[in-house]
Amino acid sequence: MAVSIGSVTLPNPVMTASGTAGHGTELAPYLDLASLGAVVVKSLHADPWPGNPPLRVHETTAGMINSVGLQGPGVAAWLDHDLPPLLATGARVVASIWGRSIDEYRRAADMLAGAPPGVVSVEVNLSCPNTEAGRDLFAHSPADTSAVMAATAGCGRPRWAKLSPNAGRLTEVALAAHDAGAEAVTLVNTVMGMAIDPATRRYRLGSGPRGGGVSGPAIHPIAVRAVHDVHREAPHVPIVGVGGVAGGDDAAEMMLAGAAGVQVGTATFADPRAPRRVLDELERWAVRHGVDRIDETIGDVHA
Repeated sequence: MAVSIGSVTLPNPVMTASGTAGHGTELAPYLDLASLGAVVVKSLHADPWPGNPPLRVHETTAGMINSVGLQGPGVAAWLDHDLPPLLATGARVVASIWGRSIDEYRRAADMLAGAPPGVVSVEVNLSCPNTEAGRDLFAHSPADTSAVMAATAGCGRPRWAKLSPNAGRLTEVALAAHDAGAEAVTLVNTVMGMAIDPATRRYRLGSGPRGGGVSGPAIHPIAVRAVHDVHREAPHVPIVGVGGVAGGDDAAEMMLAGAAGVQVGTATFADPRAPRRVLDELERWAVRHGVDRIDETIGDVHA
């Protein structure tokens, strides 16, 4: 079940998705975090960040829409308080960072330079719609994506660029990220959406007219298409697939489309054991189909 994502080798391809598993050991009572390929923590700003006003989450057809707004303790507090108990579980950790400017990304990355070796990678979140930037995301521009990736080299670790399904030139953005230092791209973040309550005639989320990000099974075909198209056009760029992965078949589909790793996110809200269950189901899928090495399935639909 081992896979390599750029220079990072993991014992299996299944990870948590940023923003859905907390900053530390929140899921530890439900599953052995060390049994996953890695734990990807919630995105961190260089400084503490309060996030958006409530309400922050609303259930939608086959998924949910959220406007949490990247609430977090800041990198320094995470390093001091959340990371040590997480590493004590034996988990491999992928830190996630975000910023409103290139300098904020640089600061967050530089603060991770002294993190313990158990932090195996840094995912650079270029694509969260739940900020004041709204529709103006770094991940919508190849030039902006390149600039951020170049600025985050100070973390001293392999970096993955988390990109947006809302980008009109996704492969171009992915190539820009890779050329600027990203060893892999994570496809995809949430899809921009809006929820209005017909009874009150008001926005359902506290973010108001900024809306939020849609996730869950409803966006799975969109994520698979993104992974498929980027792998077809840029097969040398490793991909982590995320979006509506709720079972082993979903994970296998991502890998057949071109993903070297997969992340489980929204499914965890309904079942905190979901990442481990997805891994177990993926292993059973591999046995049923006579797969000796799971990495042999990566991009197989293109063969």
